[in-house]
Amino acid sequence: MTSGVAGSFPAGLGSMPLKPVPLGFVFRSRAKDEKAPTADKAQVNLSKQPRDPQAPKGRPTPKRSEAQSQRRSVAHTPTNRKEAAKRQREDRRQALNRQRQALATGDERYLPARDKGPVRKFARNWVDSRFNVAEFFLPLAVVILVLSVVRVPAIQSIALLLWLVVIVLIVLDAAFSGFRLKKRLAERFPDDNTRGAVAYALMRSLQMRRLRLPKPQVKRGERP
Repeated sequence: MTSGVAGSFPAGLGSMPLKPVPLGFVFRSRAKDEKAPTADKAQVNLSKQPRDPQAPKGRPTPKRSEAQSQRRSVAHTPTNRKEAAKRQREDRRQALNRQRQALATGDERYLPARDKGPVRKFARNWVDSRFNVAEFFLPLAVVILVLSVVRVPAIQSIALLLWLVVIVLIVLDAAFSGFRLKKRLAERFPDDNTRGAVAYALMRSLQMRRLRLPKPQVKRGERP
């Protein structure tokens, strides 16, 4: 045993050769050691960061405006039957208002299904651009009814004759108009379905011009 200042050491320890210690291990920069675990922690934190629940899986996070609109839609979702019924009534009222405005302005987006499409629009414009005997039926019917009430045989005979004349004129005008409109539709829309367009136009011709819906968009004599 060899005794020293620092204490006792096993025998032979002093005679063992000492291996040189690399200076780089002793004096190497601590900055590199500190950066490495920091970068690893940052990657772990990024990987563990919770994904936006509103973002679809495998897609980027939506913009703030999109996220806000989605939150509003979720907030306005009815939670019970009473709120759902109230929401349906409100949606129906708004749809009717839009439809009423479309009937006045001719906006194709909110027109009823029977009035939508270029074929129906052309049929409406074709009827509105000309005079139709059927549109004067109501005024003539009022005049004929007044004449038939008068207790004068000659006037009642005239009223009956007027009835026959008006009905014959309406039938002839409807047949002629339907034939011409069918021909125009075949020329204008050869590849489209024009079924029901002629009947739609003839029913419109029975109404007075100012009472027609959708409102006329062309003037009389104007070519559609």
